[in-house]
Amino acid sequence: MRSITLFWIVLLLVVGVFNGVALANKAAATIEGPADTAKGSEVTLKVTVTHSANSAAHHTEWLKVTANGKEIARWTYTSSQRPEGAVFTKEVKVKVLETMDVKAEASCNVHGSKGPSTLKISVK
Repeated sequence: MRSITLFWIVLLLVVGVFNGVALANKAAATIEGPADTAKGSEVTLKVTVTHSANSAAHHTEWLKVTANGKEIARWTYTSSQRPEGAVFTKEVKVKVLETMDVKAEASCNVHGSKGPSTLKISVK
């Protein structure tokens, strides 16, 4: 009887662990902003991060935004200072002096990143 009980406990633990892995995902970032603007304009970019979890053990670890390869914004999170939620939004203001390739990328502390999202802003 004791071995049967132990079997069921172990089985439930294994199923729980694999179920958590199946539900997990990589962090993803999307970026919104104008496709074009006047030279010298300041534009506001909206970056939305989506992830399946926001707990001390499983959360978005960082979010970064680059323009033409240079980092223009970064947020770093820890188990004690996590993002506002599993889905959250940040805004970045940038002055556009030339055509820009803006990239936003977020990473999960467990599973990593889905890769960068890109927005091209052309100068009129």
